[in-house]
Amino acid sequence: MQKLMAQKQILLQNPNPLKAGGLCEAMCRCGMTDEGVRLALELVARFPDQTPYLLVAAYILSIHAARYDIAAAMLRKVVALEPDNATARIHLAKALVAKGDLPGGSAQLADVIRRFPDQRVEATLQISETFLRMGYPQEALDVMLFTIRQGAPQAQMFNLIGCALGCLNRSEEAIPWYKQGKALDPNDEGLKLGHALALLKSGQYGEGWELYAQRPPKLTQLTRWFAKIPTLQKGDDVAGKTVVLYQEQGLGDTLQFIRFAHCLVERGAQVTVAVGGVLERLLRLSYPELTVRILAEIKLDEQFDYALPIPNLPYIAGLQRAADIPATVPYLRADPADVARFAALLPAGRPRIGLVWSGDRRQSGEDVMADQLRSTTLEAMAQALTPVDATLVSLQFGAPRADLAAWHGQPIFDPMEHVQDMADTAAIMDNLDLIISVDTSPLHLAGALG
Repeated sequence: MQKLMAQKQILLQNPNPLKAGGLCEAMCRCGMTDEGVRLALELVARFPDQTPYLLVAAYILSIHAARYDIAAAMLRKVVALEPDNATARIHLAKALVAKGDLPGGSAQLADVIRRFPDQRVEATLQISETFLRMGYPQEALDVMLFTIRQGAPQAQMFNLIGCALGCLNRSEEAIPWYKQGKALDPNDEGLKLGHALALLKSGQYGEGWELYAQRPPKLTQLTRWFAKIPTLQKGDDVAGKTVVLYQEQGLGDTLQFIRFAHCLVERGAQVTVAVGGVLERLLRLSYPELTVRILAEIKLDEQFDYALPIPNLPYIAGLQRAADIPATVPYLRADPADVARFAALLPAGRPRIGLVWSGDRRQSGEDVMADQLRSTTLEAMAQALTPVDATLVSLQFGAPRADLAAWHGQPIFDPMEHVQDMADTAAIMDNLDLIISVDTSPLHLAGALG
């Protein structure tokens, strides 16, 4: 962090747009998003009519801050300064769609195709990807099918078609498109991951999990050093060996796949599970045979024979068909003392219905787009459900919990100020009769509790 801040001071003394873009990106990827955005905006303020700085800021604001409104304003200025800048017009179209202006983005795309026919393919690729991320899979599919029929197909086109079909619940149809794309570019990680997910959604678990396990894991500053440890492979002899399973992807993925850890214990492994503090107590209560530790407390010089991302466990366990999924439910457990504590706190009226209307509000552009597709608001959910002859209980965590202050309909009891971790949430759930949730970690927790 200090090194990046020192580079910032040097850059401000000798500004350079190429170096500025690299430094802003580095800051954002190192968890210094506010600093990266601040630097980009400071340079725009100093050089308001220089398009390279405007483009850097628009990129950082879109990708890392999801501020498509500001990005669109900057891109409009670029287009005004450089009317023949087709790339800027394409990114403006994407920003408009991303901020909810589908007609405006589509019109901008049509204008690019009309004025810059040599940019047609790039324009359709970019806008199709944006349609997909914003929840318009049919529009994305239509654009790509039209483009691919014009000749000169590219691997990315097949990837987008496969993704769109998957979003339309047509995963079996997506598989041959992914295969064609991989024939053009066998090393494209997006194609390989999309192919794996299409196989899994189609119930072809053996091939799907094998391909999924080949993806590059999403590593953070806390988990990056696990990449130096040999990755556990299917068939490795783990008897007497130490294996560290580490949290990757979201909390829900950890909750779903930890049930497969027993296969390593049965094979004689000494298993350590490294997770965030919010999961540590829940997993320790549920799996006394595992050594559960908080990620941040594991020292970099500790020795393990093997490391494995938790989502790879189904592959290691040899999951081939639905019947191979462990049928033990519940496979996560709350502390009985916590269950009793929350039973005394909750209103007596039954049935009790738990509500979760939003996932965690993340900052990066890609994550914000994904969250827009899964999350709603308390007002939208509650208006659809109420009035109802039941006691409503909020299980909402994080910033969206503030929606409760603006709700004036049927009372919703909020016990979340007493919740410290997922074990507490599990204890509340054991006192409920029904849970209604968007696709986020409490939903996976509810399923695991049975």
